[in-house]
Amino acid sequence: MTEVWPAQLLVRPLTTEDAGQIAEWRYDGPWRIYDSRPEDGLMSDNAAYLAVAGVDGGPLVGFCCSGAEATVPGLKPEDGVLDVGVGMNPAMVGQGNGAHFASAVLDHYRSTTGIHRLRAVVQSWNERSLRLTRSLGFVEVGKHMCEQSGATVEYTVVIAE
Repeated sequence: MTEVWPAQLLVRPLTTEDAGQIAEWRYDGPWRIYDSRPEDGLMSDNAAYLAVAGVDGGPLVGFCCSGAEATVPGLKPEDGVLDVGVGMNPAMVGQGNGAHFASAVLDHYRSTTGIHRLRAVVQSWNERSLRLTRSLGFVEVGKHMCEQSGATVEYTVVIAE
């Protein structure tokens, strides 16, 4: 089912109801690797996870996290750089709204933390997300390999100033 995209987005604390919805999200094809798992920690009282939704109770568009929760295993923190991660409602993916969603997240972190250098990692096969990061001003700074669920995964590391 396709959701109606809200005109304005709000980044707010993640509620238990939000976490329950996210736990049910299922992606198609190779994007299934982004399906939520219990070990993702969204159901915990962890304030590092935030919801991205329409203002005035609009639909849940996605979630974001920062810091250690957004850092893949083995990637070292960098002074003056904030690691960020996002997940978008699969019913809203592929409708041309990724830049709107990601911009709301980036603006939120820049305004609340004062940190303007943001780092993200994208699985290297995910050209759709890599195109989005480039359109938002991120530049590739390297590759990162890590073991996840018994497999070696290659990530592209990108930073936006």
